Amino acid sequence: MSTPDEHRHDRVVGESHAVTPLELFFDLVFVFALTQVTALLAADLTWLGMLRGFAVLAVIWWAWVGYAWLTNSIRIDDDVTSRLVIMAAMVAMLVVGLAAPTAFGEYALLFGSAYFVVRVLHVLLYVNATRADADVYGAVLRLAPGMLAGATLILVAGFVAPGPLRAALWALAIIIDFGTPLVVGTSGWKVDADHFAERHGLIIIIALGESVVALGVSAAGEELSAGVVTAAALGVVAVCAMWWLYFDVVAVVAARVLDSLSGRVQANMARDSYSYIHLFMVFGIVLVALGLKKTLLDIDAPLKAVVSVALFGGMALYLLAHVAFRLRNIHTVNVQRIVVSGVLIVLIPVGVLLPSLASLGILAGVLVALVTYEAIRFREIRHRIRFNEP
Repeated sequence: MSTPDEHRHDRVVGESHAVTPLELFFDLVFVFALTQVTALLAADLTWLGMLRGFAVLAVIWWAWVGYAWLTNSIRIDDDVTSRLVIMAAMVAMLVVGLAAPTAFGEYALLFGSAYFVVRVLHVLLYVNATRADADVYGAVLRLAPGMLAGATLILVAGFVAPGPLRAALWALAIIIDFGTPLVVGTSGWKVDADHFAERHGLIIIIALGESVVALGVSAAGEELSAGVVTAAALGVVAVCAMWWLYFDVVAVVAARVLDSLSGRVQANMARDSYSYIHLFMVFGIVLVALGLKKTLLDIDAPLKAVVSVALFGGMALYLLAHVAFRLRNIHTVNVQRIVVSGVLIVLIPVGVLLPSLASLGILAGVLVALVTYEAIRFREIRHRIRFNEP
């Protein structure tokens, strides 16, 4: 008969398992954090505000990434203590989300303190949960100093007056967070490919859902004229196209490639394709959500320059992240998405000239055209991929 402590480590690493209810429950606070990043961007429509929004998203994303790796490699949801630690981290992450809009201002210390708690709980839980697996345990210990250093710098930044020093601490924290896995490597990490790909696919859905929520909230605050309803519908069409462009083929191919690998090569792929590249997909989605939200506030007025960058540039960033994703996975380039990204960037100055409704219509039209072209041009390839035929 096994003991409760043995059950804590009884999942064989690498044995495929579905995303658990506890993981989905944890992701709910990430949904809130995403909405708060959008709120931060909406409240400060400047280039500096956009940079700050990316910085806040980057550190929140990295916290989520840490928990995604944790629950991928170790089955912890059946252990009561581990479950309570995850829920405590949820509370701390909620506070992070609450303070996110003023992470560089009034509530910088609150943000830093709560964020530090999120990261410390992650490291403690990871160390405790991996003691039975020497490889993963060693990998966690090698990565832990970098994990804690980044969080500590964000905390210290909360004690510093607003200005260049605080910004420098944030920049250094992000560099350490994202740079540590490159420096220490991925030796010892083990990846459940199906679970890992599914978890990141779900976070893309969550981010896209936040865009729909932004549309709905903005439309609900306006008189439901034909123009507002049309704008909301066009926004949903754009979001549907974003979903299609990721999940129809791209996500399927990436998941199979990851599953075909093993060892350090697989861990490197998981780190690069998902932990790194997906950040830019999510930021692109957040920017588009901001653009959609601002578009519905006045459908007859042209977009402000920053909003046009968010709407068209955010979509271009989303597509270019897809290009990078494919390049890393199968070492080929998606030419049509590069071309469409270029078209979207060219459309940025158009957005400040035309009514917002027209800009949104153009955006939706470009995306529908891209989806249609790929569906027709690569119909046979798509069929083989979707139905796993040789």
